[in-house]
Amino acid sequence: VDDVSLTINPGEIFGIIGFSGAGKSTLVRCINLLERPTSGNVVIDGTDLTTLSDADLRVVRRRIGMIFQHFNLMPSRTVFDNIALALRHSELDKNAKAKKIEELLALVGLSDKLNAYPAQLSGGQKQRVAIARALANDPKVLLCDEATSALDPQTTHSILKLLKEVNQKLKLTIVVITHQMSVIKEICDRVAVMKTGRIVEEGPASEVVKNPKHPYTKALIDSIPVPDPEFKHDESAIKLTGEPPSAVN
Repeated sequence: VDDVSLTINPGEIFGIIGFSGAGKSTLVRCINLLERPTSGNVVIDGTDLTTLSDADLRVVRRRIGMIFQHFNLMPSRTVFDNIALALRHSELDKNAKAKKIEELLALVGLSDKLNAYPAQLSGGQKQRVAIARALANDPKVLLCDEATSALDPQTTHSILKLLKEVNQKLKLTIVVITHQMSVIKEICDRVAVMKTGRIVEEGPASEVVKNPKHPYTKALIDSIPVPDPEFKHDESAIKLTGEPPSAVN
């Protein structure tokens, strides 16, 4: 990732797209400092994460949920217990935790799978459990790293619809990492296009899809038209300020 600067607004769904190796996953892991940048800053709600102690960073990370391509569920634990893992440091008592888990499963449409094991679930259901787990600590930001890449088109559509509902109900800021322009079209307010570690184009998703400026962006786009939604965002929830690497003497 080379000199990337982005501003992601509160409550929006922001897409980061590029082919494999573009630096997308590295960038999203910089947002929660799973990858620590060698220069620059990561500012969330006015707090520069790069200045925090390990203890303070752990606290901040609880407000940043993350879901992955391969779900990362514990196969030997039930759906209930997989979500409970995310609440192990919560101050909620046992009954409050159980109520919270039941509410989360209702939110993602899996109330009947409370005692099921991951092996008994479809791919889409596993991702719904992963979303419920990511929401357990009431995050302000949800990071989605290729969250639909392992799913078929119909299931992908249902998961994107769920993310949109979660975004609207919880006023959640969502960052979507993908190599699929169809995902950007369906769910994102704005998008940044990455190529070899740099942002080559950025703007409203509808505008970038309809009028791509960079040849690399054009290579990512198919011919399916999308509606032109209105975007209104004023304040910044996340800021990443990149700095070019120092010259080597």
